[in-house]
This record gives sequence, C-alpha cells and structure tokens, in this order.
Amino acid sequence: MLEFATATVVYCLLVAGVFLGLWLYYDRRDHRRFELERRRCAFHCIRCDRLYAAPAGTEVADCPACAHRNLRLRF
Repeated sequence: MLEFATATVVYCLLVAGVFLGLWLYYDRRDHRRFELERRRCAFHCIRCDRLYAAPAGTEVADCPACAHRNLRLRF
C-alpha cells in the first residue's frame, strides 16, 4: 500500500491532469467554434442594397431581406 504522502502526491497529479485535459479540450473546442464564426463571406444585395454574411465557402447566397440571390463580394 502507498504511504499517505505518496498517495496524496499521486492524487494531486491525477486531479491536475484531469483539469489540464479538460482545459485543453474546451480551449480547442472554443477556438474551433470561434474560427468557424469568424470566417464568413460578405454579400451585397443589388436589389435592396443590404450587406449580409454567410458561412465561409459560400459563393451564392439569398438575401435575408428580399430573397434575391447574390454573388459574394471579392476584394
């Protein structure tokens, strides 16, 4: 059987490892979500003159105000 001091150190290391693992998991998950939200394409409706955004990789999107299909803006 382990001594009390050794068991305490092992327990503290396990708890620290669990917290480190959870921190890394949630940090990477939140970073991935942020990057997906950040990377968006801009659109300008030629019918109602509205600016709007759509997910990245979208070449053609419907305007949320008038439903006119527009091409994405290119800079």
